[in-house]
Amino acid sequence: MIVFGHGLVQRADLPIPESFFAWGSAIVLVVSFAALASLWPRPRLERVDWRPLPGGLGRALGSRPVEVACGALGVAAPAVVVWAGFAGPDGPLDNLAPTAILVFFWVGFVFLSVLFGDVFRAVNPWRAIGRLLRLRGRAPYPERLGRWPAAAGLLAFTWIELVALWGEAPRTLVGAVVAYSLLQLAGMARFGVEPWISRAEAFSVYFGLFARLSVFETREGVVGLRPPLGGLPRLEALPGTVAVVCVMIGSVTYDGFSQGRAWRDFAVDLADGFAALGVPLAEAPTVAGTLGLLLGVALVAGFYALGVAGARTVGGGLDADRLRRGFVHTLVPIAMVYAAAHYLTALLFQGQALAYLASDPVGRGWDLFGTASSAIDYSVISQNGTWYAQVGLVVLGHVAALVLAHDRALVLYGQPRLAVRSQYWMLGVMVGFTTLALWLLAQANA
Repeated sequence: MIVFGHGLVQRADLPIPESFFAWGSAIVLVVSFAALASLWPRPRLERVDWRPLPGGLGRALGSRPVEVACGALGVAAPAVVVWAGFAGPDGPLDNLAPTAILVFFWVGFVFLSVLFGDVFRAVNPWRAIGRLLRLRGRAPYPERLGRWPAAAGLLAFTWIELVALWGEAPRTLVGAVVAYSLLQLAGMARFGVEPWISRAEAFSVYFGLFARLSVFETREGVVGLRPPLGGLPRLEALPGTVAVVCVMIGSVTYDGFSQGRAWRDFAVDLADGFAALGVPLAEAPTVAGTLGLLLGVALVAGFYALGVAGARTVGGGLDADRLRRGFVHTLVPIAMVYAAAHYLTALLFQGQALAYLASDPVGRGWDLFGTASSAIDYSVISQNGTWYAQVGLVVLGHVAALVLAHDRALVLYGQPRLAVRSQYWMLGVMVGFTTLALWLLAQANA
């Protein structure tokens, strides 16, 4: 069974129906909303304290030697993965590249970013190479581009992962990595390393958004601490930021839905319809999957647009664009829990395969780390334990989103009563996202 990019399917034998969890989650959100309305009358997250780690640890972690070491590791590890992809076995489960890219990198760095801050920036191979080559750029980065290149890059990667299924073809997958790397070098050569990396490079933007949930933040080369969620209100809502977040949530929405019977049945009919229109039969499923992915992103964008339109009805003189960009950071916790809950089992189980794959990266019978004979332990978490963890993550993330939205509404509207009224619509959006998330998890378990 190919599991890259998907959580492993586990059917939980729950003591109560799954629908009870949806109702319970909705009640938690409503109670949280009421508590925020009565107990949180002033914004608290727009300006947060930051302090360096004690004893000089923060300065040491952000020092030049540590930066160089992280950059070297960030270049060396992907180089080995690309080499293994081209030189290793053809089978995706026997080749290091799919597991390293689609499980450890794509899923693992979500958790690393939330726990430890923007660690990807430290090990980003493209940033390290660009700095080594001293690519200073020949033109200023266009403001109108904003984060649109990152949104396009994320959509392309999720298409590769979920629709084209290049994880089943290691050489094709690492070929895409090489092509993407050349594109990043061209972008940095044109606009400079830091402007390109911080705005256009898809994975820097993706993991950087998750890192804003962390209590760790680096300022001027010093690692310090801030309150939880404190990094998100300071997110600059550049053009394309809403699109990035919609892709983040929408791609997982499609992935969850595509594992259910309803989509599988519909996708067959859809592919047949495309074939009848002249699309080659072998390509029709890919066209159907592409449409499904785009519809997933559009669904999330529609949810968010509904919340923004509702918030406008309470008055306050705020136009749709200001509201849309003003509240976009509140969707990041939702994106995090969608990814974390959906891909939790892939990381816990398939992630263990790195132990034996790294010991023999090109399938020549090596045992570099003494782990070539290790196996995956599927007992690390039970089926019910997985479900409870997923539900807990979903509820926690949506409560965090409510907190952020309430705090920002107090800033934008200036009046607590008006701010609370504006959030009735956002509460509906959060309940909708929570219900959708739990339904998708149930579909994957069906």
